[in-house]
Amino acid sequence: MLQRLVHLMPPKARAQLRRVPVLVALYRWLRRGRIRERYVLFFLAAVAFGMCAGTYWIGQQWFPPSALVLVVLAGGLLLRVKALSALLVTVAVVVVIDTTIIERGFSPGMIVTVGLTTVLALALSRNRQQLGVQGLRGETMLLELRDRLNRQGQIPTLPSGWEANVELAQAGGSSFGGDFVVSCRHRSPDGERDLLEVALVDVSGKGVAAGTRALMLSGAFGGLLGSVPPEQYLSVCNTYLHRQYWDEGFVTAVHVVLDLGTGDYVVESAGHPPAVKFDATSGTWHVGTAKGVVLGVVPDLKCEPESGRLGPGDALMLYTDGLVEQPGRDLDQGIDELLASGERLVAQGFRRGAREIVQSMSAAHDDDCALVLLWRH
Repeated sequence: MLQRLVHLMPPKARAQLRRVPVLVALYRWLRRGRIRERYVLFFLAAVAFGMCAGTYWIGQQWFPPSALVLVVLAGGLLLRVKALSALLVTVAVVVVIDTTIIERGFSPGMIVTVGLTTVLALALSRNRQQLGVQGLRGETMLLELRDRLNRQGQIPTLPSGWEANVELAQAGGSSFGGDFVVSCRHRSPDGERDLLEVALVDVSGKGVAAGTRALMLSGAFGGLLGSVPPEQYLSVCNTYLHRQYWDEGFVTAVHVVLDLGTGDYVVESAGHPPAVKFDATSGTWHVGTAKGVVLGVVPDLKCEPESGRLGPGDALMLYTDGLVEQPGRDLDQGIDELLASGERLVAQGFRRGAREIVQSMSAAHDDDCALVLLWRH
């Protein structure tokens, strides 16, 4: 965080900073972005004793007993367990001095508050020590992973006449979930076709519980996309999953290869809900026929692909079961509901209506939901 603050300074201010020897050393220390733990410990201990002295010389109006809670909480965020224990001993000494010498009374409620904060600080410190990170770096890493996952799910820039939209909604408003999208645009091996590959993957479970596996698989599946022949993509993903020996559920996926020149496409599915296509000529949605076994269950994956062509005005919709499945209801009913929403989507426009469909249907089903829409002008 300190490193970012330094880089946010105006160029002239950074130039002036380098002219002062003491500030040059401080600048280099800030650029490293690392704070030695003993410095943090000494600083927080000095703050605790400073509060004690402030109470004696100034009074409790400016230095109340509750301020020690901030010191303990800061220690839990910034220190490891061993250093935090030393800080807690320091806080205990300050409490003894306040009680016996300064005669500042600690109410039972204040003692309970400090005790609960101490337990919370120890838990935070222990978790960060197990992760091997200091301060708020653990949360920063999660945010970076989330942003990377979101960037990986963005559809590449498409040529004129093509558009795409990706909408994700995780259960409970979480930033992580079991649904993710990977895509890439590349030339065919013979160099004659401009191809777009999109894979929509659904890891069993929902919310944060499935998010850790989704984060790992997104990197593996994204690396395979465009690196192996399109007709072998799901098979290679299945081989990778089969080597993991997971006992935590299953993974479904749908993979689309679209020729951006002709509009020809091939859909392969591994236990995923069927893709649906909008035919602009008839003005109706048609449910696809591609099917296959879920990933990671059998060594050799057998899929029955579906091929077709997207003409002007046509669209192809991929989605996860969170949009259509509901306890006690048949899957076909959920697909019919999605297609009914698709009729409104055609009237409103694909770009605008996709988000409304996901938001409305995810709120009703309380599950991870994802929708990928490809259409041609």
